[in-house]
Amino acid sequence: MWAVMKKEFKSYFYSPIGYVFIGLFLIMFSIFFYTDVFNYQSTNFEYIFYSGATILTFIVPILTMRTIAEERKTGTEQLLLTSPLSITKIVLGKFIAATLIVVITLLCTFMYFGILSFFGVPHITTALVTMLGFMLLAISYISFGILASSITENQIIAGVITIGFFILTWFLPQFSTIFTNFSLINMFSKFPSGQIDIADTVTFITFTVACLLLTIIFMQRRKSVR
Repeated sequence: MWAVMKKEFKSYFYSPIGYVFIGLFLIMFSIFFYTDVFNYQSTNFEYIFYSGATILTFIVPILTMRTIAEERKTGTEQLLLTSPLSITKIVLGKFIAATLIVVITLLCTFMYFGILSFFGVPHITTALVTMLGFMLLAISYISFGILASSITENQIIAGVITIGFFILTWFLPQFSTIFTNFSLINMFSKFPSGQIDIADTVTFITFTVACLLLTIIFMQRRKSVR
C-alpha cells in the first residue's frame, strides 16, 4: 500500500496536477479571504471555508479523475491487477496520496490565519473544528472521485461525473427537505460554527468507506474477468 501511495504522491508533483490543484485552491482562497474576511475587517478565519468548500467541488476532480481511469487507458491497470498487492491496498494507496495533497493545501491556509492574528485574535478552536469538517468533506469527495475514475477509462468523463454528482447533492435540498441529509455541503456547514456534529461526522466517514468499498469491488470484478 505504501509503495502505491508513494508512487501516486510523487506522480502529482512529477506532473502539473499537484501544482495546479494547490495553486488554484490558494488563488481562489486568497480571493475569498479578501472578500469575506479582510474586506470586512473580520477575524473569523472559519468564514473563508464556506467558500473553500465550494472550491473543492470543482477542483477535487483534478486530483481524482486520473487515479484509475489513466491506468486503464494506458494499460498499466493490468500490471496492478496482477501484482502481489491486494486491490484494497492499491485503492487505499491512491486514496491516501490524494488526501495528502489536500492536507498540504490545508496547511498552507495557516498563513491566512497568521495574517489575521496581526489584526485581532481569531478563534483557534472554531478554526480547527472547521478544518476538521473541511477534511471530512474533502475525503468524501476524493473517495467518490476515485469511484468515478474506476468505472471509466476516460479521465474527462470521470471528472464530469464527479462534478455532476457534487453539484447534484448541493442543490437537491432546494427541491425537497428529504434530501437535506444527502447534501455533503449542508453537513459541512455546521462545522464553521464550532460544532462537531457526531451524526454528520459518521455520515462523512460512512460515505467515504462505502465509495472506497465500491471501488474495490469494481476493480476486483475486473481482476476476476481477466
